[in-house]
Amino acid sequence: MSLLKNVGTIGGLTLVSRLFGFARDILLARVLGAGGVADAWQLAFQLPNLFRRLFAEGAFASAFVPLFNRHMAEDETAARRFAGEVLAVLLPILVLFGALMMLVMPWVLWAFANEDLRGDAAMFSQAVTMGRIAFPYLMFMSLATLVAAILNSLSRFAAAAAAPILLNICLLTALVWGALQPASEATRAATGIGLAIAVSVSGLLQLAWLYWFMRRAGFRIPHLTPQVTARVKEMGVLIVPAVFGAGVYQISRFIDLAFIRGLPDGSLTYMAMADRWNQLPLGIIGIALGTAILPALSRYISRSEDDEAARLQANAIELAMLLTLPCAVALFITGFAFVKAFMEGQAFTAEDARTTGMVTSALVVGLPAYVLVKVLTPNFFARADTRTPVYTAAASLVVTVGLNFVLVPVLGVVGLALAGAVGAWVNIALLGGVLARRGFFRLPARVLGRIGRIALASGLMGAALVALMQVVTPWLDGAFPMRLAAIGAIMAVSLVTYGAGTVLLGVLDKATVQRLMRRQN
Repeated sequence: MSLLKNVGTIGGLTLVSRLFGFARDILLARVLGAGGVADAWQLAFQLPNLFRRLFAEGAFASAFVPLFNRHMAEDETAARRFAGEVLAVLLPILVLFGALMMLVMPWVLWAFANEDLRGDAAMFSQAVTMGRIAFPYLMFMSLATLVAAILNSLSRFAAAAAAPILLNICLLTALVWGALQPASEATRAATGIGLAIAVSVSGLLQLAWLYWFMRRAGFRIPHLTPQVTARVKEMGVLIVPAVFGAGVYQISRFIDLAFIRGLPDGSLTYMAMADRWNQLPLGIIGIALGTAILPALSRYISRSEDDEAARLQANAIELAMLLTLPCAVALFITGFAFVKAFMEGQAFTAEDARTTGMVTSALVVGLPAYVLVKVLTPNFFARADTRTPVYTAAASLVVTVGLNFVLVPVLGVVGLALAGAVGAWVNIALLGGVLARRGFFRLPARVLGRIGRIALASGLMGAALVALMQVVTPWLDGAFPMRLAAIGAIMAVSLVTYGAGTVLLGVLDKATVQRLMRRQN
């Protein structure tokens, strides 16, 4: 399949998942509000979710896929055995780590909880309970990631892209129950426990879903005795630095938790809700691109087809900017409108919506950089180089932490979001510089020119949105139909002005579409 078709398959199904996620967060805001049970739930849920994104989806997939593809090129039997060896070692590690985390959960949450949560013994106890119930999600999803990596390497992208829909369906079930109950602290507490149960159940369902599709594809993972073989050691050497190289965004979220503990009650919820809007284009575009190009890039590099590898990388960057820059500009200007239209109401106040909107605008400053990380790091991983992204990620984290100390005292939770965005751009500058210096990839002048025109088209769209917001902002204080009308106007103006800009500036034409549709071998 072509890059555009692969990204379309992954991104389209991710969009469905994200829409379910929006429905989930709208109910979450209205049922739990901000602070109290809401912050306790966000803290309990973010721990296994951050570990999942950092170790399972980030480092594990980045290290496993190139090695698995190499073995598949040699012999499918060798690839099956490699997968079995990895599973035999991974499973006991996950069980032991999960058991340890559930034992030490009170101390782990204490390290990240803010003063309000630590000072409320009953609420903190509930956070610990929710954390323990939800943490098995990490084990299920780590195993699911192994199966998803195999499916992606076999160019079967749809099942893995659709799996997160099950998470949102489970969480929505718990939230709908909570929304139907009389509003009270007891209802919010019971809803929090229900959400924790739903998380772990969804992990098991996603594992079963992916396993069924793997079996349907004709692939079997043999059951082997745990043994640290030479191939497992090789993957271990790659996976440790890949934690930092692929997971800079997730590591910055851990750092955010440490800084949030000193901020007012509700800050954790503001960051989580704002990140939902940032994750929409990041998930649909960035993760889809990274997932789609890594197997193909690994094959090209293993066959020394450097020109094809460079072509694929250039196409991925161009597609990323074509889709991401307008999203970043639009959300920077209108993020508050989306938060207010869909989330404000009941337990989520107008002040909660205002703050969340400001955090959203700060986060999306780094959106193109977060997406480009997903596009550039596969070039290193496909060459079994997981060390270089560690160094660039470390440098960007130093910048992020330094800016946190400067910005958080002045801007609060907004400063956290802005510091992370700047750090992401530092990471991109370093990754691109290293690739160019080593001769692995240099952005062609043709693509640079097109990115400039994409930026210009996005700027024209942004100017139109600034003018539009003067008209539709009062609508956001009206009834829900008026809010929807404001969002409809924003989306219509965005699509029309950006679409017209890309056509008039020659960004989007028949030749571009044909190049992106070219089949990957």
